Amino acid sequence: MSLLLSHSPKIFIRKPVLVRASAGRSSSPLQTPPCFVRGEVPCGPDHVELRIAYATRFFPKLIKKAPVELVYNDAAVTTVGSSHGWVASLMHDVGTLRLHDDLNPVASNSDPKRILLPPLVTLPHCQTQIITNVSLSSLSPEEEDCVVAVKFLGHQLSFCRPASQSNSKWFNIKIDNPCFFSSRVMFSKRHNMFRIPGAGGQLIGSWDLCEDKHTPKFQELRYHNLPELSKAERETMHSCFTSEHFVESRSTGETFLVKLFRQTVDGTSLKVKGTKLKTKGVMVFKVDDHGNAVYTQDIGDLAIFLSKSEPFCVRASSFPGVSPNHVYMLDVREVAYFKLTDSSIISYTHRFKAPYFCPPQNIEY
Repeated sequence: MSLLLSHSPKIFIRKPVLVRASAGRSSSPLQTPPCFVRGEVPCGPDHVELRIAYATRFFPKLIKKAPVELVYNDAAVTTVGSSHGWVASLMHDVGTLRLHDDLNPVASNSDPKRILLPPLVTLPHCQTQIITNVSLSSLSPEEEDCVVAVKFLGHQLSFCRPASQSNSKWFNIKIDNPCFFSSRVMFSKRHNMFRIPGAGGQLIGSWDLCEDKHTPKFQELRYHNLPELSKAERETMHSCFTSEHFVESRSTGETFLVKLFRQTVDGTSLKVKGTKLKTKGVMVFKVDDHGNAVYTQDIGDLAIFLSKSEPFCVRASSFPGVSPNHVYMLDVREVAYFKLTDSSIISYTHRFKAPYFCPPQNIEY
């Protein structure tokens, strides 16, 4: 892997980011359950009303207002991802990214926050118009040590620190290994690194922001306890579009690799815009520090949430109504629920203009 650097030496986290420990539930902050935008209604030329639905029926639904461009993408502005409740939009005409908290259920309706990131720098033989996803190293880009990572389709991976008082330029990396070209970046709180699973889930690339190292670390995964599949199951999975998602449980310290197997509906091609995909299979692997990826059908009290935002994991018992040992999935045209115990899938077709799960938010936010 070669590195072409637009180097800002203060991009890196100067010390490990600490997780606030909790001795018991009584000392933990009150949080909203995971949520998503269930629907939207126009309310004037510039805004829409969003129907926020929670992943538990015991929490009341919420209505929020948001700018039209966050929901209805056009040639000028495209919503490209979300992390920790912050949505990123790409303004194509000026080549910049902007972070919004409009979809955050506890953010202000009357005074939403907007954080403009530095102009993007496109490395030679790379592009910065199509973005795979974004990831934040901490809860808010307003924190001084928060690093924003942007993974572009193809070679380029970029970092910046929005709250840096001295220099908030982009730090750009060119990735040569094609297995990472369409992969998504995530931040590991446990390792204090940004990590990217390669296509097929054979290789993990990691960037250490604490030691200021330019060279990524690579880890090859070794799979164990793979399930025995019937011929029909193997044929179905081989015909599917496969994606890999790294997710970390901050409450238990565990890391999981989730493989999604999705199939086009009505035989349409992935090259056709608006193609409908339906989830046909899910495999969950517990990954340790030595590169062992063990297939599992039991993640205990945990529930995993996958969408166009950065994946996250919660304790189901902390949010009554959230099912333990489940994977929740949200995409542009599908919402699905996977039960690990018996590998059953419940899938519904629905159009989601903002297909982002928002992780739990502290209510005193």
